[in-house]
Amino acid sequence: MSQHPPEEVFRLIQAHLADELDVDAAAIELSTRFKEDLEADSLDLYTLVQELEDTYGVRMSDEQAAAILTVGQAVEFVLAHDHTADEPERA
Repeated sequence: MSQHPPEEVFRLIQAHLADELDVDAAAIELSTRFKEDLEADSLDLYTLVQELEDTYGVRMSDEQAAAILTVGQAVEFVLAHDHTADEPERA
């Protein structure tokens, strides 16, 4: 179970895509499609997956990544697979 609110996950994805693809963050919504709306290629999507894995501890197979077509689906995947909540607190 995720300890991160959906809005936080969305904002991270939104900021990453805006920076990586040089688009206005305000144009990126939950319904935004990676390929059709943002013209993201496979390398762009790979770097997003790496960012999500590094930030939230999720692991995403190639098949899972290929099935994620919108920003909202990426947020839902992170919320369902976020393992940072399982890590013990460090002093």
